[in-house]
Amino acid sequence: MSTNTNVPSVFPSVMRTVVPLVVGWVITALTSVGVDFGSEKTTAAVTVVFSGAYYTLFRLLERVAPTGGKAEKVAGFLLGFVRPPIYPPSGTVAATARVETLDAPRGP
Repeated sequence: MSTNTNVPSVFPSVMRTVVPLVVGWVITALTSVGVDFGSEKTTAAVTVVFSGAYYTLFRLLERVAPTGGKAEKVAGFLLGFVRPPIYPPSGTVAATARVETLDAPRGP
């Protein structure tokens, strides 16, 4: 798996979420031509299943492929971004928040 720390984590993670959803929707739209799923709920469920299967298939392929190899890159590309997002190590916070309190005015 790629360890490029220069790739911001937000864009790749969004792309790797949106692309499988769009692919699932397209696959559902194509398979529904001539097929009546019966209801919008069933169509939505089929879309979720296709999207999940698509993501799982290419994520697993990316994981088992040799690091830096063609299969890893193709799987990443088909997920929406060639490299997986990079997150800070567990237990660390990217930006610390500082809270200041103001002293309440005291009586006369």
